[in-house]
Amino acid sequence: MIPRYSRPEMVAIWSPETRFRIWFEIEAHACDALAEIGVIPEAAAKAIWEKAGKVKFDVARVDAIEKVTKHDVIAFLTHLAEFIGADSRFVHQGMTSSDVLDTCLAVQLRRASDMLIADVDALLAALKRRAYEHKLTPTIGRSHGIHAEPTTFGLKLAGAYAEFKRARTRLVTAREEISTCAISGAVGTFANIDPRVEAHVAKALGLTVEPVSTQVIPRDRHAAFFATLGVVASSLERLAIEIRHLQRTEVLEAEEYFSEGQKGSSAMPHKRNPVLTENLTGLARMVRSAVIPALEDVALWHERDISHSSVERMIGPDATITLDFALARMADVVDKLLVYPANMRKNLDRLGGLIHSQRVLLALTQKGVSREEAYALVQRNAMPVWRGEGDFLTLLKADKDVARALQPAELEALFDLDYHLKQVDTIFARVFGS
Repeated sequence: MIPRYSRPEMVAIWSPETRFRIWFEIEAHACDALAEIGVIPEAAAKAIWEKAGKVKFDVARVDAIEKVTKHDVIAFLTHLAEFIGADSRFVHQGMTSSDVLDTCLAVQLRRASDMLIADVDALLAALKRRAYEHKLTPTIGRSHGIHAEPTTFGLKLAGAYAEFKRARTRLVTAREEISTCAISGAVGTFANIDPRVEAHVAKALGLTVEPVSTQVIPRDRHAAFFATLGVVASSLERLAIEIRHLQRTEVLEAEEYFSEGQKGSSAMPHKRNPVLTENLTGLARMVRSAVIPALEDVALWHERDISHSSVERMIGPDATITLDFALARMADVVDKLLVYPANMRKNLDRLGGLIHSQRVLLALTQKGVSREEAYALVQRNAMPVWRGEGDFLTLLKADKDVARALQPAELEALFDLDYHLKQVDTIFARVFGS
């Protein structure tokens, strides 16, 4: 992933240095287990840790060896032998490359998951704080992009909080599903390595044993993981688009923070553009682009092939690094979001009271008017207001058919904005707890 959309902590998980360190730990833990069951000398297992446990593996050296071997794991093992010496013959006993590669990928994805979960926690904290800040800030709710009925800005943010709470749960589930270890040898039969070695390595690395690994860990696990990242990215895009719409000049109910010295356009000095949330929309697309390849990786040939390998070398780093950056950016956007309650109130009033049409409809039915007739009465007074021809309440009072059912004072009571906010506490209790 390009540095522009990367954070160093997540990038480090996917560095060659980290990968080689994990490969070494897998091999060294396997040697510990082999020594414990008497397959290799205990002194050899100890020497492997002592001679290579703290060394810095030379990435360029491994790359140079791989140019000859055309095999990345063999290249690493050859480099490892340069540190260990004669005892290196005990390394990789009964193992196959996928034992190292798949188990390493599980460790990396688990570590990445921990960071992503922490990112979601930071976003949840920002959403909760701003939701309570604007719990009773009235704003217009929109359906099809058109004014519907009143809601509060706090409820909008509470909805986002509930969605990212679900995202967190999905990430935790994906983290557990991806955290499996395979040290089962060629075609996964344990013919040349004892299952106790796998159990030992799994425990040492915080993983669980893969029940049947054939020779690779089944890729349905990885598909579910990347699909989860795609869903989280879509939730980010949903919130980003909401903010982008609210920042439109004709709306301007909320706006991304615009820092001192920031420039919005190279041509127009007045511009304040929603560049961060537009960026988040694009980043969400990139995360989702990993989902289809991950799904296609599930169908490997027989006990294994490597058609998944090139895919995962790209989507593993790219999807996790991008989502990590996007979650952190959204938390900052929400934390600093500029909110304009006065503009929200102005927009609430711009349709001349039409947002209360359902209350009038229901009140007429309560007075004995059929629903069909009540709808027609309300709509015939609403349409002129759409055209800018008067005020809804005034037109209703002047309508003789409406007046036969509802007195002026009763009509006025139906235009109370607080009526729409009476269950806000109930919803907040559902989202945040009592």
